[in-house]
Amino acid sequence: MEELKKKIREVPDFPSPGILFYDLTTLLKDSESLRTVIDLMTHEYRDREIDQVVAIESRGFIFGPALAYNLQTGFVPVRKKGRLPAQTISASYDLEYGQDVLEMHTDAIQKGGRVLIVDDLIATGGTAAATTQLVHQLGGEIIGLAFIVELEFLKGREKLDGFEISSILKY
Repeated sequence: MEELKKKIREVPDFPSPGILFYDLTTLLKDSESLRTVIDLMTHEYRDREIDQVVAIESRGFIFGPALAYNLQTGFVPVRKKGRLPAQTISASYDLEYGQDVLEMHTDAIQKGGRVLIVDDLIATGGTAAATTQLVHQLGGEIIGLAFIVELEFLKGREKLDGFEISSILKY
C-alpha cells in the first residue's frame, strides 16, 4: 500500500489555503497502480451480489464504471444539481461554506436493489452521506461504500455510521 501512496501527489493550499489536496491523477496515469486499485475494489465486493454501482461525481466516475464492469452489474451516476436530463431526486450536503445538492434519476435503482456506492476519496463524508440518502429514497439496499483514499482525521465515517465502508489507502 505504501507504493500506491507514493503515486498520489499531495498539493498544498488547493483548492484553498490550508487544504492539502490528495491528487489521484498521478496514480491514475500509472497503469499498474490503476489496475491494482480496481482489482482490490473488485476483490472486496465480487461475491456480494451487487445490482448497481453508484458513483459520485466526478472522480467516482473514474472508478465506478470499471468496477461495475468487473462485477458484471449496472452503473448509476450521482451528479450535481441540474446535470441529469430526466426526473431526479435530490439530497443536500454541507460544504465548508454553504451547501450543495446531489441528484440521481428517479428510475436509477429499483426497490430492493443491492447497491455499492463508490468514490475516489472520503473526507468529511458529506457527499457519501447525501448519496446514501438518495439510494434509500429509491428503496435501495446499500451493501457498502468503497473508496480509494480515506482521510481518517476528518472523521467521515461518523456520518456513515451503520454502513460497511472500505478504503484502500488511509491517511
